Amino acid sequence: MTSGTSPSQSSQVVSLEQPTLSAACEAIADGIEREALVTVFGRCTVDYEGRASSTLEAGDRHVMLKPDGAALVHTDEGQQPVNWQPPGCEHDVFCEGPEATDDDDGTTDVDALVLESARSTPDERLRVRFQRVLQVSAFSGTDENDLSLSGTEEDLRRRILEEPSLLEPGFTPLATERDTPAGAVDIYGEDTAGRTVVVELKRRRVGPDAVGQLRRYVDALERDLHAGADVRGILVAPSVTDRADRLLVEHGLEFVSLEPTA
Repeated sequence: MTSGTSPSQSSQVVSLEQPTLSAACEAIADGIEREALVTVFGRCTVDYEGRASSTLEAGDRHVMLKPDGAALVHTDEGQQPVNWQPPGCEHDVFCEGPEATDDDDGTTDVDALVLESARSTPDERLRVRFQRVLQVSAFSGTDENDLSLSGTEEDLRRRILEEPSLLEPGFTPLATERDTPAGAVDIYGEDTAGRTVVVELKRRRVGPDAVGQLRRYVDALERDLHAGADVRGILVAPSVTDRADRLLVEHGLEFVSLEPTA
C-alpha cells in the first residue's frame, strides 16, 4: 500500500500508510481513546516547554505514545529518544489550519497534525507538529511478561476478602462473580449505610475502558434491584489514567488504589 487512507485492520491493529493529516488525526485519536500503543512516522518539528525549553527543526522522526502516558521521539540514529515524556502524561491530538479541498481526489486535509503529551506536576508539555505523515499505527494488546507487574486479579480479590477494610472501613463482601445483565461483578457487597457496592478489580494501571465497564455494572444493578436502589461503583487498581480519573468523577464512581500483592 503506497498512498491514501486505506487501513489494515484487525481487532488489535489499525495501520495507515501515507494518510491525509485528517485521517491520521482520526486514527491517532481513536488509538489514544482505546488505550492503544500509537506510533507515528513523518516530517515534524518538536517543541518542549517545562523546566527548560527546546526546539527541534523539521525532520523525519518516529513518535511513540504509550498507554501509560509515556511519549518518545526517535530519529534514525542511536537507541535513545531525542525527546520524551515520562509515564503519567496525558496524550492529545488535533489538527491545525483550515481545511482545503484536494482537486485530484476530492479529499480534504489541514495544515498540520499536532501531538501533545503533557503533565501538570511538574508543568511540562511536549508538542510534535507534523507537516506530513508517512505511517500511523495503533496496537492494542498486553504484555503478560511485564516484569514490573506482580500478582493477579485473584490476588487482589483475596486481599480484599481477607481484609475488607482495605477497600473502606465497614465494607462487607457478600458475593464474588455475581451475575448481572451486564456481566459478572468481581465483588458485590454493602457499605456501613447498607448501600450496594459494586467492585471492579484490575491488576494494572487502567484507562477509560475499565470505567465504562464499571458503569455498565452499576447501571445494570440499578435496573435489576428494587426501585430507588442506591448502587455505588468502586474501581480498584494500582492506578488510573487522567482521562479515566475524569470519567470516574463525571459518572459518580470511585477509585481505590491497591496493588494485587502487599
